[in-house]
Amino acid sequence: MGKTAKITNKKQDWLALAIGNSRLHWAWFRGEVIQLAWDSQHLSGFRQNCQIPPEVLPPNQVSVNLSQLPLCIASVVPEQTLLWRNAALVQVITLSNIPLNNLYSNLGIDRALAVWGAGDTYGFPCLVVDAGTALTFTGVDGNHSLVGGAILPGLRLQFQALGQHTAALPEVELTSTLPLRWAVDTITAIESGIIYTVLAGIANFIVDWWQQFPNSSVVFTGGDAYYLYKNLPKFIPEMATKTKLEPHLLFWGMRLAYLQSNQSKIFKKN
Repeated sequence: MGKTAKITNKKQDWLALAIGNSRLHWAWFRGEVIQLAWDSQHLSGFRQNCQIPPEVLPPNQVSVNLSQLPLCIASVVPEQTLLWRNAALVQVITLSNIPLNNLYSNLGIDRALAVWGAGDTYGFPCLVVDAGTALTFTGVDGNHSLVGGAILPGLRLQFQALGQHTAALPEVELTSTLPLRWAVDTITAIESGIIYTVLAGIANFIVDWWQQFPNSSVVFTGGDAYYLYKNLPKFIPEMATKTKLEPHLLFWGMRLAYLQSNQSKIFKKN
């Protein structure tokens, strides 16, 4: 997939693209430092000139031509990955590029990168709670070995499922405040049922993790991470000081993979 880029100095500009289930997540790096992060819609096709299409680039003006920078991709949507096959200077991250032990073959690359980034930043062992389209738990021990994890529908996906697959229930949007637990109307009852059950489930997973790894970091990331992170301490107060929020955690893992690849040349040419 394109030619392989090479960093020649620590100040080189490059782009990270995380292809998620719902959106494209972008970060413009200068060496190891993020200059700008943004999201865009999935592509329906690709330009013939092998440059990054302008519709996925940020609307504000930046100091460099982002469309021609080296591009590092991590994807959970194979069909979207294929659209970048004609792009110049592309590297695609695979599980073989991640120096963690016991990774199973179909582990999501986003989960592996996020927990690698968490461990490198905050120390191992660590647990990552990723609140995106899917809500995932991924834990790695002090020997950098995958302990395991879990996957369930994310908050917004649960709301959508009730609205789209029932005859009488409306589709409800996630609001910024906690609903009443004991609701007296249908919309609040949906909010209560989903939100309090998810919060209780997350708390249960974290408590179990801390029983195994008492000094472990727990890091929240993903689109709904802030909502969960700010509300969990209302039920378990110690989570306010023992958990962390990092919206760019996946990019920390991509940064490790990209910079490491340009030192050891471990990336495959696709």
